[in-house]
Amino acid sequence: MRFLIIIPAHNEEENLPFTLDSLQQQSFKDFKTVIVNDGSTDKTQEVIRKYTGQDSRFETVDLQKSSHQPGSKVVHAFKNGLKTRNINEFDIICKFDADIILPENYLETIQNAFKNNPEYGLVGGLLYVEKQGAWVYEGNSNRHHVRGPVKAYRKECFIQMGGIRETLGWDNMDSILLENLNWKEIVLPELQVKLIKVKGADYTIRPADYYGRYFYFLGLNRFLAYIAASKEAAKSQSVSFFFSIIKVYEACKTEKLELKISKDEQKAINAQRWKTLRKKWLKI
Repeated sequence: MRFLIIIPAHNEEENLPFTLDSLQQQSFKDFKTVIVNDGSTDKTQEVIRKYTGQDSRFETVDLQKSSHQPGSKVVHAFKNGLKTRNINEFDIICKFDADIILPENYLETIQNAFKNNPEYGLVGGLLYVEKQGAWVYEGNSNRHHVRGPVKAYRKECFIQMGGIRETLGWDNMDSILLENLNWKEIVLPELQVKLIKVKGADYTIRPADYYGRYFYFLGLNRFLAYIAASKEAAKSQSVSFFFSIIKVYEACKTEKLELKISKDEQKAINAQRWKTLRKKWLKI
């Protein structure tokens, strides 16, 4: 099976060499990597040139800097990288971040998982961050969800779900859409991926804005959005946080901002969220 790996990179001169070195050290060698230089102002371009100059498996695309918003920016860069290749020449489509270190058997293990399990649509490892000199599980999401920095899709699944969407919440949206198409999302816990920096640290969006917009662009109806907002408010132990999230969500609805999902996909997302809610909270 052949891998197409797309890596969006913005000002990653310090982290990117670790990522690309870990790819060169993979036990599985049949891959093509497109590094998308998204308007970097540091030496990211020089780092990329070093690898493209010595290894034909690495290519690059240069973009002008796009506005730094969670979700849409990175998917915009990913899509520009994807355009440079014919995905029909590949079996596995990967979206990796520019600040991860993969174990040497990462691609080989991913390939075997897809090869031996035709129902697998999305596969990835677990993210670990460095704390006090030790690498520990990041814990930002449940252990059954493949996080944004390490997505590997079966090509057929990727095409059927319409690729990933240029919107906030894309890395949860894909899980719901592929499940609705009867594909499985699988996390392989033995694959421990080192995440060099904490995601989201350079976003300027306020938490209430983030969640309000996230729930809207995920396509949640008002009832489910309010339930989701109450959960976030409970975590923060702040009633005002609930109303701040809802204010942003309702503003998005009033403005009728464009969703990157169809009506049928929106129904599927709401049905899946309602199913999860009943199972977890109502025990139905």
